[in-house]
Amino acid sequence: MSSTDFHSFRPAVSTKQSTGLRPEGADKADVQQVLDRAQAICAEQGAKLTDKRRRILQVVLESAEPLSAYQIADQYRDLYGKTLSVMSVYRMLNFLKENELVHRLETTNQYLPCSHISCNHAHEVPQFLICDSCKSVDEVGIRKAILQELSANIEDTGFALARQQLEFHGLCRACQTADATPE
Repeated sequence: MSSTDFHSFRPAVSTKQSTGLRPEGADKADVQQVLDRAQAICAEQGAKLTDKRRRILQVVLESAEPLSAYQIADQYRDLYGKTLSVMSVYRMLNFLKENELVHRLETTNQYLPCSHISCNHAHEVPQFLICDSCKSVDEVGIRKAILQELSANIEDTGFALARQQLEFHGLCRACQTADATPE
C-alpha cells in the first residue's frame, strides 16, 4: 500500500468517485447496500445498529455535504416525520463514530460517512482535505508510521496529544480550475 490511500467520499455507495460526498448516480439501492454492510459491521463487533441509528446513518449517507447534528435532526424530522432531540442525535452519531461508520470533522463539528464502510481490507489512518469553496471533503489515509513519528515529536515538546485527526483546509482541484478560468 502506498504512503497515502486517497478516497473521495462515497465510493462505498457508488464506484464512480466524485469530489463531493454524494456521488453522481448513487441511488437508494446503493445506500441500502451500504446500510446492510454497516449492519453487518456492527453485528461483527457485537454492537446493535438500531432502526434510529440506521436512519441517522442513512441521512448522513444521502447528504451531499457534511452535516451538523442540528442539520441531521432537521433532515430526520423531514424524512421520517419524527422529532429527535439533538442530544439523541449526538449519542447516535457517537455510536456510529465508535463503530467507524462516520467521521466527525473537528474544525466544523460536522459528520460524514466513512468512505470505507463497504471495504473489507485494512485502511490507513483517515485524514481530511476540506475545500473551503465548495465544501467537498476527501479522505486521505496516512501511514501509521508517519503519525507515530509526528506524535513522538509532539510528545518530545511535553504536549499531551488527545487526538490524531488532521484536517487540511484549502481549494480542491475543481475549485482551483474554476478560479483560474477567466470569465
